[in-house]
This record gives sequence, structure tokens and C-alpha cells, in this order.
Amino acid sequence: MIERCLRHALLLLCLLLLPLAAVADDACRRLTATGNPEYPPYLWRDPQNPQQLIGANADLLKYLGKQLGLEIEVVYGGPWSRAQEEVRTGRIDLLAGYFLTQGRQEQMDFIAPPFLHTPSVVWVRQDNAFAYRQWADLKGRKGGTLVNNSHGQQFDEYAQANLTLEAVPGARQAFEKLMHKRSDYVVYEQYPGMALARTLGITGTVQVLQPPVSSEGLYLAISHESPCNQPQLREALAREMAKIVNGALPEQLLKQNLERWQ
Repeated sequence: MIERCLRHALLLLCLLLLPLAAVADDACRRLTATGNPEYPPYLWRDPQNPQQLIGANADLLKYLGKQLGLEIEVVYGGPWSRAQEEVRTGRIDLLAGYFLTQGRQEQMDFIAPPFLHTPSVVWVRQDNAFAYRQWADLKGRKGGTLVNNSHGQQFDEYAQANLTLEAVPGARQAFEKLMHKRSDYVVYEQYPGMALARTLGITGTVQVLQPPVSSEGLYLAISHESPCNQPQLREALAREMAKIVNGALPEQLLKQNLERWQ
């Protein structure tokens, strides 16, 4: 008799929990993502709706979500340093385009493989170009970068030990300091730097030194604090991402958004 009552109680408990599981699943069918809002053609604020981000990364995430039956909204989370904090704390679920480092893996799960690669380069004023072939050529000069930005773990560690880099909240500020001769160079990604130079009207005043300091993969990352960060979701995202990367879509979206930005 006791055993029968226990079975009935267990069945009743399972029935009560079923709706809760369904609600949790439904809640995670809508995810939020953010990224660097000064990062064309990968991401930038939509002029028609500044609380949304558009660009190649946003288009790819929306396609990824559609394939998995998810709605992924790519929102403006503030300047790059604050956007990372919004995801780290779980207020936003995903980062749309993140370089992988050991420190960042302590806060987020990275969805492999990366969906695009982007070179980070040295930007200088044309009237203050200098001989550059390797990282050591940056020693003794004052450089600029962004708060909480990475250019790959190897370069980050080298820069911390050997270079003088001042971090500022946004790329516009870093380039303006360069133009006002308050820094000798800026380390920033090539395509977003080209877009920003056009916006600021300084295309003919700045130049890129070769070779790049690094070329890093852009990953989708999900916060450890996101309530939707479950193994099933990570596995599904990784499976679909691998299919996408094996095709031509990422490069097509990059090309389309280069034209869109221009």
C-alpha cells in the first residue's frame, strides 16, 4: 500500500514539473546577443534602430537561429567593454564575435569553430610611419587599444610585458588620440579600422603597417551565467556552426556587409 502511494506521489510530482520544464525550454527559444558596436562590417548600430546591432555577425546569428528554431536578437549592449560585462554577468546570453583566450574561457563557453577570421593591424598617421616588421618594433612607442580588447593571447601577453598601450573605451577615441598626436599607433582590426577612418574622414591621413600583429578567429560565446547555457544548446549551436563554416555563407555575409556599410 505504501509503495503504491509512493508511485502515485512520484507520478503527480512529475506531472507538476512537466509544465515548468516546458516553460524553461520555451524561454530559451529566444536568446539575446551583443558585440562590439564599433565593428563594421561585422557589427554596428542600426541607424534606424540604435538599440539593435546589424552587420555580418548579426546576419549569421539570425541565420543560425533560424536553422535551430531559435530567435536570436542582436542588441546594443553599450560600448565594447560594457557589452562584454553584460554577457559575462548573464544579462545578455551571447557574444557575437569574440577572440578566444584562456581568461575569457573562464567566463564563457566558446562555440567552435570560429565563423570568420579578422586581422589586427598597426594603424599610424602617414606623417609618422615607422619601420615595422615584428612586435619588437613597437617597443619604446606609445600605442592605443580598447578596454578589454584582445588581439590573440600571444600578442596580449607580449604587449603586457613589453609595450606601452593605453586602453580607451572606444575605437573612435583611440583614433582621435592618434590624430591629435597623443599616441604613435593604434592596434585595431583592419576592416573596422577602415570603416572608422572613412567615418572620421581620415582615410588619406592614416595607414596600416604590415604584417598584421595577429589574425584571430571570431567565435560565438555563451555566458556561463546565462540560464540558457545548457549542454544540448551548446552542442546544437556547434553542430550548426560547423555546417555554416563549411559553406560560403560567412564570406558572402562579410562581402555584403562591406558593401552595405560603404
